[in-house]
Amino acid sequence: MSRRDMMLAAAVASLWGFNFVVIDWGMRGVPPLLFVAIRFVVVAAAVVVVPRPRTSWRTVVGVGLFMCLGQFGLLYTSMALGLQPGLAALVLQAQAVFTIAFAALALRERPTPLQAIGVAVGVIGLAIVAAGRGGNAPALAVALALAAAASWAIGNVISRRAGVVAGRGRLGGLSLTVWSALVVPVPALGLSLAVEGPDAIGLGLAAFGWSSVLSTLYTAVLCTIVGYSIWNGLLSRNRSAAVVPWVLLAPVVAMASAALLLGQIPTPAELTGGALLIGGVLVSSAQPRAHRARRGSGPRSDERRDDRVLEEVRARKVGGGGDRADHDDIRAEGRDDEFGGGEVEIGGQRGAR
Repeated sequence: MSRRDMMLAAAVASLWGFNFVVIDWGMRGVPPLLFVAIRFVVVAAAVVVVPRPRTSWRTVVGVGLFMCLGQFGLLYTSMALGLQPGLAALVLQAQAVFTIAFAALALRERPTPLQAIGVAVGVIGLAIVAAGRGGNAPALAVALALAAAASWAIGNVISRRAGVVAGRGRLGGLSLTVWSALVVPVPALGLSLAVEGPDAIGLGLAAFGWSSVLSTLYTAVLCTIVGYSIWNGLLSRNRSAAVVPWVLLAPVVAMASAALLLGQIPTPAELTGGALLIGGVLVSSAQPRAHRARRGSGPRSDERRDDRVLEEVRARKVGGGGDRADHDDIRAEGRDDEFGGGEVEIGGQRGAR
């Protein structure tokens, strides 16, 4: 990952870490599945100004079902059942392990040794934090949070697989995030009616005050539209194993904000585990010096190769009429190689090499 992408990943992790305290604050008196539906109604409203992503509807629906509905429906329910914000943030980070495992199976992306070591250090940190919190969390709430982590991981893999097309351009990640939100409100409302009941929905709407409004705006605009747009963009440009470990920073932010705002003071074990989490992220994102050198010299060598091929084409030409087209074709080929295959257009139709 580039330094810019690392900074973006850290910013998203911070937004998502504070998100847990905001959810707990705004969801009081509001049924969790209803709260999810309202959140994604706000997100989906942005489709009027954001173009549809250049990917299949199957991808849009898959990301919506797993990364949005599945993750947050299960997470909000687990927190409503008594899972504290700091511990919820911790358990949800099992998605890092799930994503790397699912990506290895579905995308054949094998993690590098440094990434494997970094994830292992991060998992050890998670285990230390969990041990330091004690065993007072409801078992069902923890199980639902783990299911939310698995759902998020599946959404990560779907987003990564579609990244060559949907992630191209400045609006790629944003469009996939916004349009996938269309999938959430109707199923979430249906589940709310079936699980929580119409009476609970009525009471929840009556209890939807200014704290719920501010919480919805934070989660919908900053965490979903901004956060997941950046996240999907990162997944489209980098390997899953390089991006996902950065989310291990979120529970550190969640525990710090819970201590400051909710009085949930972290134990020494939590502080030690948090330090290991940060160390795991740094290790997993590090690159060997030789790899950095190869990456830094790559574009110049590509340009020299293109220039040599261009000269050969010009030498074979009798006239000069085809030089411009040949030059453009060669430069286009170089750009496709730089993006690792990328998108090609044949006969007016687009596809992925």
